[in-house]
Amino acid sequence: MTVARITLRPGHEISRVIRGGWQLAGGHGAIDRAEALADMMAFAEAGITTFDCADIYTGVEELIGAFRSDYGNRFGAEALARIKVHTKLVPDLARLATVDRAYIASIVDTSLGRLRTERLDLVQFHWWDYDVPRYLDVMAWMDDLRTEGKIAQVSGTNFDTERTAEILASGVRLTSMQVQYSLLDARPERSLAALAKQNDIWLLCYGTVAGGFLGDRWLGAKEPAEPLENRSLTKYKLIIDDFGGWDLFQDLLTTLRRIADRHETDIATVASAAILTRPQVGAVIVGARNRSHLARNLAISALTLSPQDLAEIAAVKGQTPEGDTYTLERDRHGRHGSIMKYNLNAEA
Repeated sequence: MTVARITLRPGHEISRVIRGGWQLAGGHGAIDRAEALADMMAFAEAGITTFDCADIYTGVEELIGAFRSDYGNRFGAEALARIKVHTKLVPDLARLATVDRAYIASIVDTSLGRLRTERLDLVQFHWWDYDVPRYLDVMAWMDDLRTEGKIAQVSGTNFDTERTAEILASGVRLTSMQVQYSLLDARPERSLAALAKQNDIWLLCYGTVAGGFLGDRWLGAKEPAEPLENRSLTKYKLIIDDFGGWDLFQDLLTTLRRIADRHETDIATVASAAILTRPQVGAVIVGARNRSHLARNLAISALTLSPQDLAEIAAVKGQTPEGDTYTLERDRHGRHGSIMKYNLNAEA
């Protein structure tokens, strides 16, 4: 099965399905290093050659660095060049007021060392609090590091439309913006996707299966009671509530199951494939703790949804959560923001 590919910028071609790395972070349980490296090798050999990680995902950059080294030794430099690693730069909330160029450069240097490379393929910058107006300074410093050759592509994650426009106006050219985007959460469609299209910015989408809620195991299931199993489920259950509640969510799952039956696949595959059809979406990021879901992940970009399929999905009329991209999560006293962790570098 061939995995679709897309060129975000000259020299930066990626698979349209990206292997997410957050489930390999230390907070998600013990990781068998040898097994994790074998899983990455299996994904890459199958055609999923793009990996997402972050400075705040404890241990993940090191794992991917070891994988890159093994892959290059096994297949050579030309094959290694097809492997793209997207990392993040996430200054802690407590440090925002005091960040300087040296601090940002030190994060980049740490990622370079962990990933065993001389240049980071793509760095996605996240900023917790717009009331601390220094994100333009950080973007300028990152662009300097791009000029110096330490970063190939400068990108963002979770910036709203207004601040993305500010960054562009400052002269920094963004390659992509990583955003939460699913059939339950269409906030990027309000205005960010249009701005991205105007400025040749690609959306890289996480949360396309809403932490697993958009999957067959929840079809016909009773609404879960709090507390939920983990923070991810808590986060996406709030999105379901905003979408219209459990009954409407079940209507969506029923529709997705009907479409999945036509294509002999599963709900999660349909949910992610549907997001790949949206304007300016370059890729979807799938969470995979191991290779047990590899076949389903491969099926995402191979699935061609018909106009009828997409019309049936659109007919389930849910509500888009309030605000722009990540607005709800930035309210630290609100339902969504109060469950976030804002100082993960310090915790690591």
